[in-house]
Amino acid sequence: MYIKIGIMSHKKGILMKNLQNRLSVAFVALGLVALTGCAADPAPSTSTGAKPAAAANGVVIPNEVIEVIASEQHAQGAPEDSNMRDNIRKELVVRALLEKDAVKAGINKRPDTLIRQDLARQNALIRDYVQDWTKTNAPTNDELKQEYEKIKASVNGQKEYHVHHILLKTEQEAKTAISKLAKGAKFADLARKSLDPGSKDKGGDLGWTSPAMFLPPFSEAMTKLVKGKYTTAPVKTEYGYHVILLEDTRDIQVPPFDEIKPELQQRMQQMRWQAYIDKLKQSADAKDVKNADVKK
Repeated sequence: MYIKIGIMSHKKGILMKNLQNRLSVAFVALGLVALTGCAADPAPSTSTGAKPAAAANGVVIPNEVIEVIASEQHAQGAPEDSNMRDNIRKELVVRALLEKDAVKAGINKRPDTLIRQDLARQNALIRDYVQDWTKTNAPTNDELKQEYEKIKASVNGQKEYHVHHILLKTEQEAKTAISKLAKGAKFADLARKSLDPGSKDKGGDLGWTSPAMFLPPFSEAMTKLVKGKYTTAPVKTEYGYHVILLEDTRDIQVPPFDEIKPELQQRMQQMRWQAYIDKLKQSADAKDVKNADVKK
């Protein structure tokens, strides 16, 4: 079983910390910034010189506008539909008629409306720029392989643990459970009384995980156990008292390169994009400082 790439899913057990271990942090794929319009785009104008489609209710919709919207819907997974373009045209006609009524009402002259329109235009421009930028700055296959080797080296020698636990409210309840285990009781049976709803019906099984995913008292006790053994004293955390069973350990396994290549590519693109944004921020800060000096 391989460690999964990307943002590590949280365990259902209530003792889990909201942290990623060293490997998952290395694999976190933040994704590129999604820029959306701050307001609905105005209905398309026919003043661009685009070839118009047939008029409806006195409104002319350019075919090029319809194709842009259709292509965006396809990119989002919408299937090819013979009625798609007709539905788009009808929607755009309604929007154009609404636009006319808004203009008659003077909405187009309101300062707040003009600001939102400018923001929507700006967001659309930036969105398309981001898409082009990521294509132009995509990492090469050799760069992806180099990053893959770095990740492998970073987890070399680290282990993950397959553990079960029973979470109880009081120390005495935990001691009683340990006493029953010593007398031959099955761990899975005792786990049914666990306060952890995510593992109690699975024999207390927390699956394969890293020590970094647990609170320190839990991880320290877990890593000291021998395979097949359980803690002989209750382990206290902020959630209660635990009895921990170590089922097995193994070296962390990194998935094959081809399997995680898409995630690696996304991660490297995000790193490059963030570096670009940081450079822009530094440039802006430098200009602010310079302007402040001039004012003095």
